Amino acid sequence: MTDHAGAQHNKNDRKQSNRERESRRVEMPRSRFAGSLSTPKVDVVVDMGNPFLNRTVDGFLKIGTVAVGKVAIEEVYHIIEKGHISKHNLEHSLKKMCKEGAYWGTIAGVYVGMEYGVARIRGSDDWKTKMIGGALTGALVSAAGSGNREKMVLDAITGGAIAIGIDVLNYLT
Repeated sequence: MTDHAGAQHNKNDRKQSNRERESRRVEMPRSRFAGSLSTPKVDVVVDMGNPFLNRTVDGFLKIGTVAVGKVAIEEVYHIIEKGHISKHNLEHSLKKMCKEGAYWGTIAGVYVGMEYGVARIRGSDDWKTKMIGGALTGALVSAAGSGNREKMVLDAITGGAIAIGIDVLNYLT
């Protein structure tokens, strides 16, 4: 083999080695955040690079925001009722808003993740998928909270019923 052919062969080996290293390289998920506001809908899109993560984070943010708004309105009502506000009351209100937002956002994220997983397993996304996702979420949240078997079954039934109710309302509107 001539020197030129040997050099070309080594160059091709290096290219192939680089390609192999690049194909083995694990990339961190990239995320994007975008939002839009058009009456009466607010939409926030978070792209984590994975449909499961995208839907879970989206559910967490949307329902967590609703919970924060609910607590904020309740706290404003209590402030108006009392007629005054203190620094302590304000701090308590903010802590309560964060706690409720995280709690309900987590439950929504679990539900959306369960629904997505069930849809992938079943191969369809219908009312049954939503019912199973709701039931699994109810049972999981109950098991994490109390561990009482009867309460877990009742919470699974409630979760499934709420999921079906939401699906029916989405269908009607």
